[in-house]
Amino acid sequence: MNKRDRTNLTVLARLLVFFSLTALLSGCASLGKGVAEAVLEKSENEDTRLCQVWGKPFAGIEADLAKKPGKTKVLFVHGVGDHSPGYTTQFLEKLAKELNLDVRSEGQKNIELSTPLFSGKDLGNLRVTHLFNEQNGKELTFYELTWSVITRQEKALLAFDNSGEYDFRRAKVNGMLKKFSNDTGPDPIIYLGQSRLPILSAFSQSFCWMATGDWEDLPQSGKHECMNLTDAHAEHIAKDHYVFISHSLGSRITTDGMQRIASLLASPGKYLPGKPKDTLSIKAIQALQNKHISMFMLSNQLPILQLGRELPEVAGQGASYCDPKRPNYNKRMVSETSIIAFSDPNDLLSYGIPHEFAEKYIDSRLCAKITNVNINIAKIMDAFGLSDLANPMEAHIGYDQDDRVIAMIAKGIGTNGTSPLVKQRCEFTKEIK
Repeated sequence: MNKRDRTNLTVLARLLVFFSLTALLSGCASLGKGVAEAVLEKSENEDTRLCQVWGKPFAGIEADLAKKPGKTKVLFVHGVGDHSPGYTTQFLEKLAKELNLDVRSEGQKNIELSTPLFSGKDLGNLRVTHLFNEQNGKELTFYELTWSVITRQEKALLAFDNSGEYDFRRAKVNGMLKKFSNDTGPDPIIYLGQSRLPILSAFSQSFCWMATGDWEDLPQSGKHECMNLTDAHAEHIAKDHYVFISHSLGSRITTDGMQRIASLLASPGKYLPGKPKDTLSIKAIQALQNKHISMFMLSNQLPILQLGRELPEVAGQGASYCDPKRPNYNKRMVSETSIIAFSDPNDLLSYGIPHEFAEKYIDSRLCAKITNVNINIAKIMDAFGLSDLANPMEAHIGYDQDDRVIAMIAKGIGTNGTSPLVKQRCEFTKEIK
């Protein structure tokens, strides 16, 4: 979602809140303008939003930056709605400030993603930015995946509904809502159809570019494909640190993408027919199996997007694959995947991840460990004792601009490096078996 779309949604959100408050206050005119303004001012000035965290402590990106040798690489995967390259700019600036990365590359590298599996098909754009601190040598490579081009053509089917022939018949606010619905609603439906594999291929290509080299090794621009994880890349995989950040539908894409890579590693011939046997080297696979990967899922949607779908290829066998003493340990994909799921209870499209869900519906080869963050992104309005009004749109789109979310992604929770803001504003409950 680009800056203009976010601004339009903010305006729309405020209109919705205004209309709701108008309905509430319509029978209370006798209380006077001054009282109403005082109530609204109190709601604006006092930040009493909840932030509760349950699960394993996690250190955040900053801990990876301090590890030498190796580079820290972050991939952001967007959710529903049409996006253009650069949609993470505001988030990235806030994250860089929190991590004290005060120098960046003069420009970005833009790779037009491609794969022989979908020859000639545009799989989207991978925009790469290099950030670093000259004094302490810390650096981060940030990869931004934009896959909207894959669903854009199919959503064109609804373009007539946004045209003047139809739109002028709607009230202005309803027209804004209908455009928003036509832009975002189809994406989960399209993802369940024939576009799912191209979107997952875009994710796989992005991960491949992360794993095969550093900033200086990446092409500057143009259409390219990344196919091989060979012995030459095993050292990169072993030393580098990988982090995924996703929003909305992006949480499903990221999880499905990792599960697909796990299946590819187990049976390369099934997914890469006709490719040489050394496409995936034993050394590269072994290096990946020793990795710890973090996934930060903003407005997580795994449970609702699991409805009606098949189980993962390997499920309900966590102990068998993740315990070094068990028989399938050498068939795992990574040593551990830390999933930190952010959800606002007033975000109608967001869900926590119960541990039993992870055991049954997340591929056992990912060795997933779950931490749930229950956080109020949208403020709850307190009008005349009615603390029941929170804007669901703000609750859904505001994660990547919330200072507490940024601080947790950067510096974690439950460790010595936790941000003072998080210590002050968030409650942490450590969970153990």
